[in-house]
Amino acid sequence: MLDSTPIPCAASRETVKRSALAGHAGYGYCASHSRYFWGFRLYVLCAPDGMPFGFELAPANASERQVAAEVLDRVQQPGYTIVADKGFAGAEFEQLILDLGCRILRPDRRNEPHRHGNLGGCRQWIESIIWSCKDKLSLERHGARKLPGLIARVAQRLLALAAAIWHNHRIHHHPVRSLVCYDH
Repeated sequence: MLDSTPIPCAASRETVKRSALAGHAGYGYCASHSRYFWGFRLYVLCAPDGMPFGFELAPANASERQVAAEVLDRVQQPGYTIVADKGFAGAEFEQLILDLGCRILRPDRRNEPHRHGNLGGCRQWIESIIWSCKDKLSLERHGARKLPGLIARVAQRLLALAAAIWHNHRIHHHPVRSLVCYDH
């Protein structure tokens, strides 16, 4: 499963001007919130149970398909099926996926012939995984002021998610992505 989520780093123009993240972050658009933000986008590649096994932190204005291609190229999982959203449409990106020995499933766009349908149930998995990082692990409230701190805090949250999933597998706790028992 592949998706991205915004990681806002500043809310005002004055903060953006004096931030140590200036020169690294960028302005991007979050369609789910219908707003622009300044910061980064986190691209996460994970298994259906939520176990993250690849991620990339990129400026919010970076090309979504290019960053996803870098993550997929680095992780290289031949034979896998990548479930993504409509933002990853395009013949060039689909060819890259095929060249890596993978297959891509994504919702059909309105102007395309029917191929996969809307994939709402499958897409909900990745959305709920990212929501776990945002809500339970406070990903959007990272508090980082410099790039190394931001990278460490994002990695820390993904590692916490991975540790919880691994532990839940070991103790046969279902659902394995549940973080409720660690919420104190």
